[in-house]
Amino acid sequence: MLHPFFKIQRLLCGEMMVRVDEWYVPFESGKIPEPEPEKVRHPMLTLVVFDIVDSLKTSILIVLLLFTFVFRAVGVEGTSMVPTLNDGDWLAVTAVQLKPVKRGDIVVITQPWDRNVPIIKRVIGVEGDLIHIDFQRGEVYVNKHRLDEKYILEKTHLRYDVEFPVIVPEGCVFVMGDNRNDSLDSRSGKIGFINKNYILGKTIIRFHPISHWKIENKEA
Repeated sequence: MLHPFFKIQRLLCGEMMVRVDEWYVPFESGKIPEPEPEKVRHPMLTLVVFDIVDSLKTSILIVLLLFTFVFRAVGVEGTSMVPTLNDGDWLAVTAVQLKPVKRGDIVVITQPWDRNVPIIKRVIGVEGDLIHIDFQRGEVYVNKHRLDEKYILEKTHLRYDVEFPVIVPEGCVFVMGDNRNDSLDSRSGKIGFINKNYILGKTIIRFHPISHWKIENKEA
């Protein structure tokens, strides 16, 4: 005997209702509804996607940590380091000084001066070095040894107010730009010797443009 609920449903809809898994579903008289086919799942594909996402998250985290505690991103503005560095280049600079600064290193400097902005130059002499420049010939000497500077754009003819020869004081370095005739650097009293405490870091690689990633940090 049908429950009154089923009678009402039969009168209104012309079909019966049956309870399956707590849900009432219609079916024609004499026919039993067939269960819906299970959806095809791809557990391996899901695992691969999760692995890729997890790897990307880990990689991004590592990069963020590196550029927070190990490296800094620095943009080049100006032409004083041409041809080694160009205006608009982006560099990775060491945030931690694991090794002492040496001749040939390209460094970012935060020592205050007239414009009060960081500058990037090449270290020519370290503390105790005797620096002499023959502006007529455009030659640079360190401890009476003439430098073979393959990295410069032109020979060093531009002079400022500093008289040579000079001895680099303790705790300082002497720096110049590779574009010797278009660089304000230690040849000028406005910049002078650089206190090593104001060296932000040493350039490691160029990540823009990535096609020129290598940077010549070498002693002449």
